[in-house]
Amino acid sequence: MNLGIRLYRLARLRATVWHVSPPELTETTSPDRVELPGSRGEHFLQCALETSDRATRFYSDQVLDHLNPAMAEFVGRMEMAFISTADADGECDSTLRAGPAGFIQVIDSRTVAYPEYRGNGVMASLGNIMENPHVGMLMVDFTDDLIGLHVNGRARIAPREEIPTEDKKVERWVVVEVQEAYIHCRKHIPRMIPVDRVRDWGTDDVKRKGGDYFGVKAGKTAE
Repeated sequence: MNLGIRLYRLARLRATVWHVSPPELTETTSPDRVELPGSRGEHFLQCALETSDRATRFYSDQVLDHLNPAMAEFVGRMEMAFISTADADGECDSTLRAGPAGFIQVIDSRTVAYPEYRGNGVMASLGNIMENPHVGMLMVDFTDDLIGLHVNGRARIAPREEIPTEDKKVERWVVVEVQEAYIHCRKHIPRMIPVDRVRDWGTDDVKRKGGDYFGVKAGKTAE
């Protein structure tokens, strides 16, 4: 690559990172990348840092806009998922959702749903979804296959009655229209050994919920 072009790209990258301005589609971003999965920021950095070939192979080989049968089976046996949301201003939140295997429902190849149980009443994730429906889900098999699955899409909040269930703990559902589904590689996933434990689903008992584990309440009281 011409040194001048490379320096220009790095200068643009530095300006973007330090000034936190959204990257523009300029000569630093190949026009054909606009048709690929992912964001403008991804494509910008791929060009600037010369990872476009690797990224294109990954998009081509591993990214779908639906769940294939292997992905659907994987989702159906997961006992937890990490959920990322953001509000209308882009302020982010991440959380954990857990339940017995199968608690995440695969409605069809383009739709999944996870239940909302009684929580702390803050409604951080649901509040974000009200403003911005885009969600990211990450499910990881820590015990057997050591592999993960990303599911990104658009979410909506649905009443409990919309999806039949015998689980009386379910208060409502988050239904996700799948837009991207792709593998999370195993190389950095630790192996864990599951052990039996009693889960206090929906409890309001402060001690059972973890109490003031990080000392926040005590610290505020001391002030």
